[in-house]
Amino acid sequence: MSADQSDDIDEAAPPRATSALFGHAEAEAALLAAYRSAHIPHAFLLVGPKGIGKATLAYRMARFVLAHPDPSAAEVRQARSLAVDAEHPVARRIAAQAQGDLLVLERTPNEKGVMRQQIAVEDVRRTVSFFGSTAGEGGWRIAIVDAADELNRSGINALLKILEEPPRRALLLLVCHSLARVPATLRSRCRIVTLRPLAASEVAAALGAALDLPPVDPKVVAAAAAAEGSVDRAMTFLDEDALELHDRARDLLEKLPALDTGAMHALGEAIAGSNPQPLSAFVDTVNSWLARRLDREPRDLGRLARLAEAWQRINKTASETEIYNLERKPLVFRVFALLAEATSG
Repeated sequence: MSADQSDDIDEAAPPRATSALFGHAEAEAALLAAYRSAHIPHAFLLVGPKGIGKATLAYRMARFVLAHPDPSAAEVRQARSLAVDAEHPVARRIAAQAQGDLLVLERTPNEKGVMRQQIAVEDVRRTVSFFGSTAGEGGWRIAIVDAADELNRSGINALLKILEEPPRRALLLLVCHSLARVPATLRSRCRIVTLRPLAASEVAAALGAALDLPPVDPKVVAAAAAAEGSVDRAMTFLDEDALELHDRARDLLEKLPALDTGAMHALGEAIAGSNPQPLSAFVDTVNSWLARRLDREPRDLGRLARLAEAWQRINKTASETEIYNLERKPLVFRVFALLAEATSG
């Protein structure tokens, strides 16, 4: 899971160390069938809302391929899922970030310790030398990009160099929160696998398993009901204050392009101060709403472009607010002004 935001959440294992997968049997079966085939695609784009298990599935696929490097082997032909025992040497190395044939590209902190809004281009360029090097005993080299939405133009161009002439036994697994934010040049070179949001019961089961809590725990049930199919978001909503803040922001978002100035003032006061959790919860709610809006929006290219630009500007402003410890109420007004402009007309 990403962005741990409470002591309870800190106990949840990250995707690289998570063996259980909830609610994505169809997508998992598609990946397994592709691996068994004679012509597995070099790249998969795992698409769906943030926090539903896409990265978990990507790591699950990577584990399976590296643990079973021969697609024609009996254990691969007989497998019913991509599960690999947590004690398998490959699983243990991946969990410890010590698997030499697996490269993970994700956002990293900048020199001030603040998480970058995009994956660093220098990191993406590492794929060239990685895929050009000699693989381990199984012969496979795998890269996970988490997430493709967080690549800038230079990063995408660097990745396309690999996708245009992929080496033998190379596999790229790209996590994608919103397909509309991925250029057609990248989409066209990947097999797209769509993952649906989880049902509330599946979120509760995954949350309970991650935190060793019963899925019927009232706190778990409430968080799962508000999470819109995302385990990541449900973890945030275990905090009752974050859940209330989410509801406030969502109400304002649903009224767009109309603006409720009084409610915006109240929301600004609710996230004021130096505590990072309210700001993170607010930005996550906005990003979740934007991702759904981008994917549901009719193919109006002008409006899609406005929404995508608003997304970029909102996250840049939020990042600057966090880095420089700026007042947060102006951020709220800036966010809703940008969204009102993007959704009007």
